Amino acid sequence: MPRNLAIAERLAEMDKDTTLDEILKRSTWDRHLVEKAVLLHGYEHDEFSCNDIRELLPEQGHGFLGAAINGMRSAGIIEHTGRMVPSTAPATHGHRISVWRLTFKGALIAARRQHQQRRAAA
Repeated sequence: MPRNLAIAERLAEMDKDTTLDEILKRSTWDRHLVEKAVLLHGYEHDEFSCNDIRELLPEQGHGFLGAAINGMRSAGIIEHTGRMVPSTAPATHGHRISVWRLTFKGALIAARRQHQQRRAAA
């Protein structure tokens, strides 16, 4: 038989649900922001690393950068160049990170987005 929750327990449960909702909303926002930054930077530069993208992002976007890069690689939007550079993020102590470039598919997506943004701005 389920027991009745005390008021404090119900409030804590509500806070937990609110926090999870906020994390999910923020994660979607972070993902889209990071993906846009990668596409924009990749469209304007032949090669890039997370060091370059991290400079474009607000602090809250940094935590999603690695996952976004892996997702975009898996989707065939970016590809590894075979080169590595030292990370500039202080917490990584300079470990090696990959250098990336847009694939043909990624370049098409980036070009389409650039065209749409220019049309919307006109």
